[in-house]
Amino acid sequence: MQSEIVSIGTEILMGQITDTNASWIAQQLPSLGIDLYWVSAVGDNVGRLVEVLQRAFSRSDLVICTGGLGPTEDDVTREAIAATMGEDIVLDPDLESTLRGHFARRGGSMPERNLKQATLIKSARALPNPRGTAPGWWVERGGHVLVAMPGVPHEMRHMWETQVVPRLKTVQGEVIIHSRLLKVIGLGESAAEERIRHLLKSSNPTIGTYAKEDGIHLRLTAKAESIEQASAMVHSLEAQVRAALGIHVYGADEDSLAGVVGQLLMEKGLTLASMESCTGGLVANVITNEPGSSAYFKGGLVTYSNAAKVAFGVPQATIDNFGAVSPETALDMAEAARRQLGSSVGLAVTGVAGPSELEGKPPGTVHVAVDVDGRRKALSPFFPVVREQMKRLTMLTALDLVRRTLLGTE
Repeated sequence: MQSEIVSIGTEILMGQITDTNASWIAQQLPSLGIDLYWVSAVGDNVGRLVEVLQRAFSRSDLVICTGGLGPTEDDVTREAIAATMGEDIVLDPDLESTLRGHFARRGGSMPERNLKQATLIKSARALPNPRGTAPGWWVERGGHVLVAMPGVPHEMRHMWETQVVPRLKTVQGEVIIHSRLLKVIGLGESAAEERIRHLLKSSNPTIGTYAKEDGIHLRLTAKAESIEQASAMVHSLEAQVRAALGIHVYGADEDSLAGVVGQLLMEKGLTLASMESCTGGLVANVITNEPGSSAYFKGGLVTYSNAAKVAFGVPQATIDNFGAVSPETALDMAEAARRQLGSSVGLAVTGVAGPSELEGKPPGTVHVAVDVDGRRKALSPFFPVVREQMKRLTMLTALDLVRRTLLGTE
């Protein structure tokens, strides 16, 4: 089944609210075996909404609308659906009775304006909304389904789970889509695709590649009649992807790089300390964002000045001979962090965040180092990007150096 989502509300287009409904619904569709091809946002305008709904209904098996079912003048979803279907809106006595009862139970009388929420077109069935005053609509015609739900998230989600999903399972049948996300670091998107190009031609299961802030994400997706079949297909494809990308795959699904590093440290009974210059504490911040990090993270030193580096154990001679931005200083920073804080592993970063040169070295110059009980290694990548991005890339490179070192690949 091919679907699309239409989010309705001028407040979405004006940036006054964030459309969380569309992303939530999108997450629910794969387990139902429903493909999502389009997501649209349209304001509270009947003409534009009819245009969007007509296009959606013509190209998609399932159209899911949220918003515009309130009682006010600018709530025009019902009118737009009626115009799209070429039908008249009429008052439904049962809906009116339910609505008046809703207000009566709360000790008040119903404003006549709310009668708008008790209307239907002939081809629509009402979807009960015990958490609000706006019933949803379910419309079927010519093998297509249109669903309209309230925009209030907790009302929409309850209606989806209790009213829409059971009906969709009847229409759709039992087709399952199962996905798994693999996370890759140390390769660009094109380089990653080059290594798995022999796997990209498959139509089921499939691989999608996405550039993200924490590396490259590969989404492996299979469609089958049961979750067991779909899972087996994804598992087989994952094994092939991991064989092709090797150490570059650092995690899956909800894994974070910092979390993976933390897990390795705990498995090996090791602790970590950091000394940072150009990243200004970002490495320590990301590490301590992980629950339970106090079990393995001794602490972090932010030594932004040369005097601070020396105060915490970096030899003045190293800075004098090689500069603060050098692999030699990075190595001594890692050792100093390990010794000062009494950890098994020391991690250090130094570099030029810009916008100006430092020590004659251009912005983007970076050195990261790791010291594991006296065994030291440094890397010197170059990130000629804006300051914030450079700090993020340096942090990821540093954590990945620890990961690779603990796995014995560095």
